[in-house]
Amino acid sequence: MLRTLIIDDEEHVRESLADMLKMHCPGVKIVGQAEGVKTGVSAITSLHPDLVLLDIKMKDGTGFDLLKNLDNIDFKIIFVTAYDQYAINAIKFSALDYLMKPVGSSELKDAVDRADKVIQHEIDKQ
Repeated sequence: MLRTLIIDDEEHVRESLADMLKMHCPGVKIVGQAEGVKTGVSAITSLHPDLVLLDIKMKDGTGFDLLKNLDNIDFKIIFVTAYDQYAINAIKFSALDYLMKPVGSSELKDAVDRADKVIQHEIDKQ
């Protein structure tokens, strides 16, 4: 199971992503949700997800601020945002994908499938 955390400051976006994951990604287990930088850092630290769906602009900072507050990024990242101008920054943080809101279920499924393959490949190499 791909342990997944959803971080977005808009509750309806978190719920929509969770619903799409439940419907189209049976190999995903949603381990939690967070609405900002502080709660996101706390959730990542306590839940140890394999995959984080991360918004960029949130009320208390950006997804990049969140990542800079972590000692170790040992999970995969899919950015989910309404802003296209941050894609280069996302690449610098080794994002696996950069999805534009509103996210379609097929593009979310494709991104999650890609994340799962990358994670399985890394496990197989160990």
